[in-house]
Amino acid sequence: MDFNNISNNVFTLQVWRMSSGNGSRRKVSKHHHVSSVVQPDPETQAEMQLLFNKVKTYVKSVRGEWKIPDPNVALKHPSEEHRRLQELKASLNAVKNQLSDKDIQVWHQHTSSTNRAGKVIAAVRSAANAEICTQAWCKFYEILGTFNLLPVEALQNGELNSVHLCEAPGAFITALNHYMKTNVSTRYCDWSWVANTLNPYHEANGGSTTIADDRLIANTLPWWFFGSDNTGNIMLQKHLLDLQLFVSNMRRVDLVTADGSFDCQENPDEQEALVASLHYCEATAALLLLGPGGSFVLKMFTLYEHSAVCLLYLLNCCFRSVSVFKPATSKAGNSEVYVVCLNYEGKEAVRPLLSKLVRNYGPNLADREALFPSSVIPESFLKQHEELCSYFHTLQVETIGENLRLFEGMGTEQRQRLDRIRDCVVQEYLRRFQVSFLPRSRWISLNTVSPACCSVSAGRPLGQKQQRGSFNERRELQNLSWRERIVRSCHATLIQSHCAEDRGTGCVLEGPWSGFQVESWYVIIGAALPAVRNSPFCDLGLLNYLNEALQDAVVDWTLVTPCHSCPEARTASILSDAAGLCMLHGSEGSKEKKPSLVFGSRSAWASGEGQVDDSGLTFCDEPSFPQRGCLLLHDGEPQYQHQLLGCVLFSLQTLGSGESLLLPVFSALTRVTAGVVFCLHACFRSVSYRCPPPSARVGALLMCLGFCPEAAAPILPLLTDVQGSIRQLMGGEEDGPDAGARQVLQFVPMEEMLKGGLTEFLWTMNSEITQRKLHLLMQS
Repeated sequence: MDFNNISNNVFTLQVWRMSSGNGSRRKVSKHHHVSSVVQPDPETQAEMQLLFNKVKTYVKSVRGEWKIPDPNVALKHPSEEHRRLQELKASLNAVKNQLSDKDIQVWHQHTSSTNRAGKVIAAVRSAANAEICTQAWCKFYEILGTFNLLPVEALQNGELNSVHLCEAPGAFITALNHYMKTNVSTRYCDWSWVANTLNPYHEANGGSTTIADDRLIANTLPWWFFGSDNTGNIMLQKHLLDLQLFVSNMRRVDLVTADGSFDCQENPDEQEALVASLHYCEATAALLLLGPGGSFVLKMFTLYEHSAVCLLYLLNCCFRSVSVFKPATSKAGNSEVYVVCLNYEGKEAVRPLLSKLVRNYGPNLADREALFPSSVIPESFLKQHEELCSYFHTLQVETIGENLRLFEGMGTEQRQRLDRIRDCVVQEYLRRFQVSFLPRSRWISLNTVSPACCSVSAGRPLGQKQQRGSFNERRELQNLSWRERIVRSCHATLIQSHCAEDRGTGCVLEGPWSGFQVESWYVIIGAALPAVRNSPFCDLGLLNYLNEALQDAVVDWTLVTPCHSCPEARTASILSDAAGLCMLHGSEGSKEKKPSLVFGSRSAWASGEGQVDDSGLTFCDEPSFPQRGCLLLHDGEPQYQHQLLGCVLFSLQTLGSGESLLLPVFSALTRVTAGVVFCLHACFRSVSYRCPPPSARVGALLMCLGFCPEAAAPILPLLTDVQGSIRQLMGGEEDGPDAGARQVLQFVPMEEMLKGGLTEFLWTMNSEITQRKLHLLMQS
């Protein structure tokens, strides 16, 4: 296989280059973190030495028997079990099972208070001004300070290139940026980086596997690789090969990091097996991308399964040094470890086996056959591996045991000693790793070519789904119906409450929004959405409950019985409000009534209120809502998007200056529909919504007032092209192997949609729509 020309697709590499330069730099003084310098006693000093030195390095056999196995034996034999390792696994699971009745939030709060390194994050964030200072930041900074991770040759040449896999939210990147700009040895080195992660903006990516925190991604999108289907799933073979081309403009790749994992809290006993294929994919990617002498950092968990034995043996054959490291800032009670591989031998040594790994690459790479049979793994390696696993097993079991004892009660003297140790660990971390202050002006997110306004300002929460209750209680919840789960959830009060009459009146987008460059917009086409499981424009907790309810029930939204305790939308007042606001937005001194374009039948608008005063009103057919067969697509159904775009195009071509548009939407969860709302925001002096719309029982009515034809002119050709692309894909007119399986995913760049108040507007509207749909389903 030709690794230099592995695919016909061509990608242009856009890498973030920076010069470390001579920026302001100052040492951190101790008083920034603790009230006074704490002098550790000998016992504390010994405990800290253990805390910062939880590392085991494989020592290769002097007989030279650690060699890459023959590719002919790879991926051919069934997986095996190693008796001693399985005993360790059973022992650890028995200890962890003692936590099954502990409320997870109470337990996490307790273990955070006993964590020796629990104060480090806050200290670093405060004193070093670290960007995205999370636990991951502190762990990777610790790895950088413990190992010679950056190849000497790269630093001598003044150029370092890194690739970061499964990287969201980006703490490894910001930690490396901090290190490069404050460390004397790297200050004059130019650094280029590329990152990959599951795309937080892709609607098909599930919430349990996708990190929603986009603080760095929103500001550095050109440096993130999401692949041809826009999902960012690195476990697809095509994405691996395309990533190789994406970084081909780098002289060579010096460092690969892989911090991936899945949410395994519902099956913690099998965490290692569940993530094994991901680890294989990450390691294969590293072996394919790295240049000779490069470094690789891989997050793993317990190393008891045969898949881990094989992978660690392969890495030992490919790198001159392999260590398993448990950072001090990694919570001691979990199974997480980092495999640090230094000085890559290069692709030539592993080429035949690597070709086979690439051919079999995919989400089940570790689930089919074993990478190697035990017969080709030397006994000297297995002995070291078992000793290593036993060492980390002992550390974890001791920590869980201590936490269980302290959970029953902690004396004053114990608490005081623990607090002293925690203060000493902060001092030791800052001293040992020479953590220095970095001005905000030198953060990555503030030094991109075209910085976007971080979506954090939109007010949406960025954390993962919060687990509640004990493991046993969560398992019990899985046996309940979706209605019973909602009743027990934190959303129960919101979902069961009745709608207010003035819903949406206070949420307004003031326009016309300007400052964007339509000529730089582009259409993203990817794999057709099976469902909308994720959206940056909605409360994901509500969306998850709605999807669960729709999977359980056959729903026709046009037949859903309305809730009689919720006020009906008053069409006359909506039309009156629109007319009054349009007059206010008319030319100076003008009080004439501006005509409006209304989507929905005249009879639906007049329902229950007699005849509507339709002078100046033009009624048109509204977009038809998704049918029962595609409810989980919400507004992501291509037929609906095509019709919606048709309505918008007709409106922008028909309306005159100052006129208004009343357009019902099913929701705006997808980037395509959100892009439509963005275009309306750009073309009207104000956009607000009413929920629900008069002409249907679900969705919202967009009230777009004060049309500006000059703002619409440059947008019209693009919307026409987008509608044409959707029609072409729907009709199966696209050529190639993916014909009929692709759809338009985006046409307004996310950098544009994250600016201003659009995200907050959509978040509020979509969450309200979703809450109302759940309210109606609960009533039915």
